[in-house]
Amino acid sequence: MRYRSPSIAAIAFGNLVAALLSGMLGIQVALAALPWFGSDHPTLAPMLERVTPAVVNIATEGRVKIQQNPLFEDPFFRFFFGVPNQPLERKTQSLGSGVIVDAGRGLVITNAHVIANAEQITVKLRDGRTIEAKRIGSDTETDVAVIQIPSERLTALPMADSDQLKVGDFVVAIGNPFGLGQTVTSGIVSALGRSGLGIEGYEDFIQTDASINPGNSGGALVDLDGRLTGINTAIFSGSGGSIGIGFAIPINMARQVMEQLVDHGEVRRGQLGVQLQDLDSSLAEAFGLDDQQGAVIVSVVEDSPAAKAGLQAGDIVAAVNDRHVINASSVRNKVGLLRVGEKVRLDVLRKGLFGRNERVEITATVTSQSKTLASGAARENPRLDGAKFGEIPNEASAYGEVEGVMVYEVTRGSRAWLSGIRGGDIILSVNRIAVSNVNEFYQLANKHRGALLLHILRGDNAAFVVVR
Repeated sequence: MRYRSPSIAAIAFGNLVAALLSGMLGIQVALAALPWFGSDHPTLAPMLERVTPAVVNIATEGRVKIQQNPLFEDPFFRFFFGVPNQPLERKTQSLGSGVIVDAGRGLVITNAHVIANAEQITVKLRDGRTIEAKRIGSDTETDVAVIQIPSERLTALPMADSDQLKVGDFVVAIGNPFGLGQTVTSGIVSALGRSGLGIEGYEDFIQTDASINPGNSGGALVDLDGRLTGINTAIFSGSGGSIGIGFAIPINMARQVMEQLVDHGEVRRGQLGVQLQDLDSSLAEAFGLDDQQGAVIVSVVEDSPAAKAGLQAGDIVAAVNDRHVINASSVRNKVGLLRVGEKVRLDVLRKGLFGRNERVEITATVTSQSKTLASGAARENPRLDGAKFGEIPNEASAYGEVEGVMVYEVTRGSRAWLSGIRGGDIILSVNRIAVSNVNEFYQLANKHRGALLLHILRGDNAAFVVVR
């Protein structure tokens, strides 16, 4: 059919409709960027032409140790009962996505779980080039990782300020779902600040209905201007496919983690020394508040940065560095991603004269969690080389729930790593004897010359690990 040019009346009517939609619905970006009338059709193609070269496909190969019953590792037991030798490792492969964020240095952000246990990382660019990548670092608590590729003819995505996102904003997800190759889906921001999902240790997710499927992990969530707003990381689904509930790590959080990984190869988290509780309706009423958003300080560790700054039990944290907080998780996220030594400004509500809540501004200096480490004792036990242990910090989700010792960090490839110990693990017992602090842990570990049977808690799962 031959195309007819629209009449002047039709164009005028179209402009009127566009103006009404823009005023009533606030769809400013879509109307400004996309022509609705005339010879062109609404399209995201120009923006995607600029963006898609910065989104890469990632393939990995590696090996993981197979967890076995400790008896099967005993040569005498295998000989006596005729148990055949068992494979100690299995080969792993994974597919995912990544985003080039610094073309000059060849830096690519992806998910930590995409490159977990990877011995070889291969990146495929939009133009067909296949490149071997170097691991810079990964952080399992936020599920953010950084890899590096040669900085030749690369396109990087500009980063947006994800704190400015609003529910209803249009977004586009780009990745490699099911290994099909680069694919684009669109939707809107469904919710912000999602936490308590048990997906990661630090959660502040952007929820979107843009389809995110297996293989999209580590890919880009961009706005209609082609700016990177988030890193696609997970979905909520009973079938494994998208049902319109996807989650992305806000780019502001991912950028903070990336900077520390590039500088240190790890994230050096800070702490204040407070225990927090969500502000629910009953607490809000008891404190005389109309707003249920915020976090109540329920205890302050003696001689901690919080104590030195003057924070008190009963204070209600309303903002951190001028950023409004929703609950205890949002406070933990904001403080935990600050660099050690940084100052943090908290706006708190505190009971003042005549029982009225007064707003008080308090500044504290974030200190390292490593102050509670007991790494010196590790040298007494070579079986634990490469790992640092300490008390369970107040900010940890397991604090007050279980007794044990936390693994603060593990050097990849070290003896502790090869034994199966991972950062964030909580050791509940050594050789079936419960431990409640670091001193008990090392006393038991150094007491036994043979293999150590560690009962660990990893997230919501428990397991036994044998350390020789």
